[in-house]
Amino acid sequence: MDALAVRKGEHEPSVIDIPEPEPEAGEVLVRTLRVGVDGTDREVLEGGHGEFPEGEDHLVLGHEAVGVVEDPNGTEYEAGDVVVPTVRRPPNGENEYFERGEPDMAPEGKYYERGIVGAHGFMAEYFTSPAEYLVRIPAEQAPLGFLIEPISITEKALEHAVASRSAFEWNPESAAVLGNGSLGLLTLAMFVHTHPFDRTYCVGRRDRPDPTIEIIEELGATYVDSRETPVDELPTEYEGMDLVYEATGYAKHAFQTIDALAPNGVGALLGVPEAWEFEIDGGRLHEELVLHNKALVGSVNSGVSHFEAASDSLASLPDEFLDSLVTGVHGLDDWEAAFADDDTTIKTAVEFSAYEER
Repeated sequence: MDALAVRKGEHEPSVIDIPEPEPEAGEVLVRTLRVGVDGTDREVLEGGHGEFPEGEDHLVLGHEAVGVVEDPNGTEYEAGDVVVPTVRRPPNGENEYFERGEPDMAPEGKYYERGIVGAHGFMAEYFTSPAEYLVRIPAEQAPLGFLIEPISITEKALEHAVASRSAFEWNPESAAVLGNGSLGLLTLAMFVHTHPFDRTYCVGRRDRPDPTIEIIEELGATYVDSRETPVDELPTEYEGMDLVYEATGYAKHAFQTIDALAPNGVGALLGVPEAWEFEIDGGRLHEELVLHNKALVGSVNSGVSHFEAASDSLASLPDEFLDSLVTGVHGLDDWEAAFADDDTTIKTAVEFSAYEER
């Protein structure tokens, strides 16, 4: 079968021929419909993130997948079920995080991530997965089911941010999303329609006219150009934020978020920065956290419950927003277009087969 993979020593994907997988006991065979492309995929290609499966000279890409059950193999699923797979798998046997059903809380070395770290991804005509790592979704979500994984990342981050404020009555009204890439725009739409805030902002570094700025304003949010208003000056120019969601991987944003927050506010950090040394006033920022009851939480990956919540959230997002967000779905004969990185590309996917309702 065809698969889209990166080989060791290379930095561009290629279509390769690999054997069709056979499900083991407890596993399901899934026919792949579509797989989303995101910044992590590009980091894997560049060699800045990820790890090849042991003993393999290639890594099948892709972690944002939606597919159809081809062979339930004696599991709870039925042929024709539309499913999305979670990403993490136990490395060489179970460990306490997977036994507790909390793979998303496992530290480095305690997990594989399909299409990223130590395990092949989903960009192939078929894939297998243990049944417990699949989430059934409504058939009508088959075309855009590849968005459920990124939405689940925000579901988890928001869950942890809210939990950090659970010791007192917290009624957030304002939220700022740092980053106007596809994850930032999905999160902003969720903050408008799914987990609504009264006032929303999105911080980016793009000039008008720009399709992402148009989406931001169509959502009713305020676009903030960080070249004119840095993140730490948001309270001066706009207002202190009850929640800041960082999706840039720009290391200074983690510290600027502290100043951007209103008293009792929380910042959720999701970007993974490169090493970078710079000066900060650590004492002042420490004082700001303490005296104003602010918090920062880090969040990565997501679990089954977050995927389930993400399916509900996807159902709540307006069609016009989704139509603007997804700028291309490309077949294997045109896979290069799915990896384009330009000002007109927002969210893309590679299509391996079409959905046919049974």
